[in-house]
Amino acid sequence: MPVPSDGAFVLAAEAGLVIGAVKLCGNGDETERTSQQKCTNQPGLATGKAASGYLGGIMSDSSQHIGSVVPIEPAPVPLSLCDQPVDRPRPRSLPTRNVLLYLATCLTTFAAGTVGWQPAVLGLDDTFWADVGTHWSRGLTYMLAVMAILSAHEAGHFVAARRHGIPATLPFFLPVPVMLTGTFGAVIGMEGSRADRRQLFDIALAGPLAGLVLAIPVLAVGMAVGLPTEESPFGLPLLGDWLLAVIRPDLPSGQTIAPNALLMAGWLGLLVTGLNMLPLSQLDGGHVCHALFGRRSHLVTRSVLLGAIGAIVILGGYQWVAMVVIITFMGVDHPPIRAEYRPLDRTRQLLGLAALAIPVLTFMPEPLRLP
Repeated sequence: MPVPSDGAFVLAAEAGLVIGAVKLCGNGDETERTSQQKCTNQPGLATGKAASGYLGGIMSDSSQHIGSVVPIEPAPVPLSLCDQPVDRPRPRSLPTRNVLLYLATCLTTFAAGTVGWQPAVLGLDDTFWADVGTHWSRGLTYMLAVMAILSAHEAGHFVAARRHGIPATLPFFLPVPVMLTGTFGAVIGMEGSRADRRQLFDIALAGPLAGLVLAIPVLAVGMAVGLPTEESPFGLPLLGDWLLAVIRPDLPSGQTIAPNALLMAGWLGLLVTGLNMLPLSQLDGGHVCHALFGRRSHLVTRSVLLGAIGAIVILGGYQWVAMVVIITFMGVDHPPIRAEYRPLDRTRQLLGLAALAIPVLTFMPEPLRLP
């Protein structure tokens, strides 16, 4: 949905290479001539010749004057490493798992759009290839729109993490062979413990905002070009109802828009955003909540979880039981991060409080109304 490097250690190591370097490329009478030769700056290494010369030092022997310059006897030194092969960093290999998951999600979303978002399993539906020949353009449009929205969401996380110097993986897209949506979205790994509250806030909120920038216009276009229908198996969130009232005032009361490629892509984008922005655990909303309230965020997350369990029992929303179980096993409370004591600035505090309204506007208590 996120091995600390030790900069001080690296700096000290680099300083040690400089301080401990020995550049002895010949005998003492050849020091000036050989000081310009190229040698490896390694501690105690030379070119293989015996090193001799004069070293200024403090001597305690009474036969020598204090502070005098005394000769140093030649001593054998290790052979030079100048001629040894240098280990070069290997080029990064192609992230095979990420690519394969991305291509698999393209396939499953294409299949979902082709069959018309039916609760069928890819490979077990006898009419799939017939639908490909007839509705391939619908499947392609849905696939491109969905992958653009999900990619924008994950790119928001990734770019923000890189900007703040927090290690993050490339996104792992989640294909689903059930052709209702074709995907569960995508996740990205991040070392969140290395982030402070400001960095965590920026990284967590960048994804949902980037996804909404595409999802809302795509949904609006789907509503504008869609055909009226008496009922649809796909419910709309509060934001969707507002958009429909503004974009299609011509619809008679009680009617909605039949599913089409852009409408369903925008619908899925709102569904993914609404779920991710719930202030729970390590969801995007959980990160934002922890960045806002720090160690007190557990009061919010536990209240939300208890409220969700109560709503499931009272309203009968048993389709959300699996999600509650998963979040419980993940851990309801947010793990500790760096510099917990440092609060957000006023601008981020106001933006964070406004972001808590995103799940209210985009979450769908009953996204599917299947018979």
